[in-house]
Amino acid sequence: MRSAGKVVSVPVLGVVAVLNDGRKLLLALDLCGSESFAAWTGCLADLVARGLRAPVLAVIDGNVGLRRAVSEVWPRAAVQRCCVHKLRNLERKAPKHALAEIRDDFHRIAYATSADAARAAYATFERAWGKRCPGVVASLREGGDELLTFFTFPKAQWKTLRTTNTIERLHEEFRRRVKTQGSLPNEDAAVILLFSLVASGQVRLRKIDGWQKIAAVIRQHTPRAA
Repeated sequence: MRSAGKVVSVPVLGVVAVLNDGRKLLLALDLCGSESFAAWTGCLADLVARGLRAPVLAVIDGNVGLRRAVSEVWPRAAVQRCCVHKLRNLERKAPKHALAEIRDDFHRIAYATSADAARAAYATFERAWGKRCPGVVASLREGGDELLTFFTFPKAQWKTLRTTNTIERLHEEFRRRVKTQGSLPNEDAAVILLFSLVASGQVRLRKIDGWQKIAAVIRQHTPRAA
């Protein structure tokens, strides 16, 4: 878009909520100069100022600024790190000949049948790759227990909660639409374009899997997360 007399690429910070009836709601589209801690803190603080209470769970990618901002603004919210983003990080650290094996071993963690099985697979991953690919194991440990938070929620919700796919669908459509534009004249035009995709129904946000159990989860966690 055009900004201060030049055409530049500008990050748009996005926040999607999942309500207690399973519906997804676009809460924020915030144009910022970067995806820094300060930018994300401002974005989340604005949501609080608008009346949003602390969420039970924040599902995020590996952005360091976002992770710090969640800790500052919603210190009691549980955090789930996206398993897809983490796998991509592992693959970047891995030699080509080991990619398939590393991918399979990580899937044994992320798609385990229980939290105990996931932790056992995690320990096996560390033993198997600690000496051969220490950078891969260091990247896995960076995600830590936050890769396994979803196991504390109902099993019917695991598929949705283990990744940021809830918001990635929006990202894909935003990128596709922006590619058809030479440049946008200003910030308002950019926000209107992206928001209109949701408001007009061109992008539909379906209810998450296991939404029937959300109300019970919120009742269980609200006193601790408020």
